Amino acid sequence: MATQPVQPAHQEPLPDTAVPYLPRRWCRRCGAVLRDPVSRQRLLGPECDPERRIGHRRHDVDQDPIPGL
Repeated sequence: MATQPVQPAHQEPLPDTAVPYLPRRWCRRCGAVLRDPVSRQRLLGPECDPERRIGHRRHDVDQDPIPGL
């Protein structure tokens, strides 16, 4: 008895709007999962990044000048 070849099931192609796969990245300091493109590039989360970013405030303290300088 001859067997017939098995046909693969019909699958619909994925739509063009599919999100491309991005590998998971973690912060080098705290280990949190990074979702922001800038954070993913720097491998530092917004809270751990030493550089100033838009929307994040830096706390500067007023202090007296050092005498003799």
